[in-house]
Amino acid sequence: MSELTHIDKNGRPRMVDVGEKADTKRVAVAKGSIHMQPETLRRIKAGTMEKGNVLSVAQTAGILAAKNTSSAIPMCHNIMITGIEMDFTLDEENSAVHIEACAGTIGKTGIEMESLHAVSVAALTIYDMCKAIDRGMRITDIRLVKKSGGKSGDYINK
Repeated sequence: MSELTHIDKNGRPRMVDVGEKADTKRVAVAKGSIHMQPETLRRIKAGTMEKGNVLSVAQTAGILAAKNTSSAIPMCHNIMITGIEMDFTLDEENSAVHIEACAGTIGKTGIEMESLHAVSVAALTIYDMCKAIDRGMRITDIRLVKKSGGKSGDYINK
């Protein structure tokens, strides 16, 4: 790491100019989990939460979050997302919902933040919809697991 790209010569924040970079196909996959009481997970699975279908709302929230990432992350570029998929796995053994977001673009800068933001907001939405019965839920392990495209190439984090 030779220099911080989002800091100008005076030490102030700046948005990096990506105008000269080539457009490439880029994909990023992020994952995270939300742990809860077994009864909370049972009610999510059964669709009996008072606020509605938890995973459907969380999926919509994740997609909207990806689309609006540049509004929440100050130095993040507003990019065209070519697609985003959200996946939820109910883990009864560990009493958790595992969340995965896969986002794609063709452009000059990466889409990692969009995938990470989607997972984060989906987890927060699950928390919001279930907090009336389980305030002890824990959001954990939000991370980039895979990315492809761009100058830095592929990245895999198992």
